[in-house]
Amino acid sequence: MISLRKLRKTAKSFKEKLALKHDETNVDQILLLDEKTRELKTKSNDLRAERNSASEAIGDAKKAGHDASDAIKKTRELGDHLKELEQTLKEVEYQLNSLLFQIPNLPHESVPKGSDELDNIEIRSWGKKPVFSFHPKNHLDLGDALELFDFQRGAKISGSGFPLYTGQGAKLERALINGMIHHHEYAFGFKELFPPVLVRKESMETTGQLPKFKEDMYHTEIDNLYLVPTAEVPVTNVHRDEIIDESELPIYYVAYSPCFRRESGSYGKDTRGLLRVHQFNKVELVKFTTPKSSYDELETLTAQAESILQKLGLHYRVVELCAGDLSFAAAKCYDLEIWAPGEEKWLEVSSCSNFESFQARRGNIRYRRSEDSKVEFLHTLNGSGVATPRLMVALIETYQTEKGTVFFPDDVAEFLGIQEIS
Repeated sequence: MISLRKLRKTAKSFKEKLALKHDETNVDQILLLDEKTRELKTKSNDLRAERNSASEAIGDAKKAGHDASDAIKKTRELGDHLKELEQTLKEVEYQLNSLLFQIPNLPHESVPKGSDELDNIEIRSWGKKPVFSFHPKNHLDLGDALELFDFQRGAKISGSGFPLYTGQGAKLERALINGMIHHHEYAFGFKELFPPVLVRKESMETTGQLPKFKEDMYHTEIDNLYLVPTAEVPVTNVHRDEIIDESELPIYYVAYSPCFRRESGSYGKDTRGLLRVHQFNKVELVKFTTPKSSYDELETLTAQAESILQKLGLHYRVVELCAGDLSFAAAKCYDLEIWAPGEEKWLEVSSCSNFESFQARRGNIRYRRSEDSKVEFLHTLNGSGVATPRLMVALIETYQTEKGTVFFPDDVAEFLGIQEIS
C-alpha cells in the first residue's frame, strides 16, 4: 500500500510513475475520497465533542434540580446525527481503501524505463553455454527415457500442469530442496521456517496477491483460505501487526513450500513439461530490513540466490526489470535466468525484489529505532532461492551425456548427493 501523505504532496510525479507500470488508477478520485474522509473525521470529532458537552449539561441540570428534557433531546439528536455521519465515514473509507489496495508499488528512481520484458537490461552473466559433441535432448525426452516424470499420470490425478515426479526424478527434486535450504542457512545465516500452505485473505492482501490477482489463486470456499502461490506469503505475514526492535534487523528467513498458481494468463506461452505448471516447489528467501539498508540488502539477496546457480555450475544471467515489467508489489527487481541447452532458451528461476514499505504498510509491519522514538514501517524483500522445475530442466539438460544419462561433476554431485542418473 502506498503512503497517502506522500500521494498528497507528489500527486503529479505519482501519476507519472504509475504510468510507467501501465497502471490507470484514478488518482484524482483517491485524493477526493481522501479529502472527504478527513472532512468527515473532523465533523465526527466535532459532533462527538458537542454530544459530550450536551451529556454533561444533562447531569448539571439534574444536579441543579432543573428540567433536563431539552438537553436530553439535543443529546439524542446529536447521537443520531453522529451515527449517520460515522456510517457515511465508514462507507467512504471502504471506497478509499479498496482503491488504495489496487494501486501498485511505485518503481524506484533507479529502475530503467520500458514497456515490457524486451526492455529489460542484462546486468551480468556467469559461466558459459555448454558445448556438446551431439545434439542435446530437451527435458521431456530425457525425463521420459530416464523415467524422471510422469505427466500423463499426473494429469490423471489432478489435471494438466501437475507433474508427478518418479524414481530418480523425485530424489533429485528432494536433493535440490534440501541442498538449497542447507546452503542458505549455513552460508548466509538464514533461519529456516516451514510455513502453512493455506493462508487467510489478510495474508494474501499483505503481500499484494489480493485483491488484484484473485483469479490466479486457488481458493477453498468453505474455509475461505487460499493455497499459497509462494512461501513469501506466509513468511512475510509472520510479522504482520508486529513492532520489531531495530536491533533485531535485518531478519533473514528461508522457507520451502509447494506453490500453487492457476496461471490463468498463461495462454499462448510455452506450457510443455516443467516449464509452466500449476504446482511446483520453491525455496524462498525473505528479508525484513530498515529503509536505509534495503537496497544494499537487495544486491546481497540477489548474490545469495546466484550462489545456488554457481554451486550447480549453471550458466546464468542477471536481468534488471524495466518499470513496465515490474510486478505489482515490487519497487525494483532482478531476475535470474538460466540457460537450458535442450530448450535452447533462457528460463527464469528467481526474482529478487525490494518492496520497500509497500507490504509493510498493508500488513502493518513496523520497527522502532529506540524506546523513545516513534514506530516506522520497515522494508521487506524476497527472492526465490530458487524455484525447482526450471532449475531441474536446465540441470539435466546441461549435464546430459551422449549415452542418454545425466552425469554431475564432483562438486555438483557433492551438493546434490547424486553423481549419476541412468
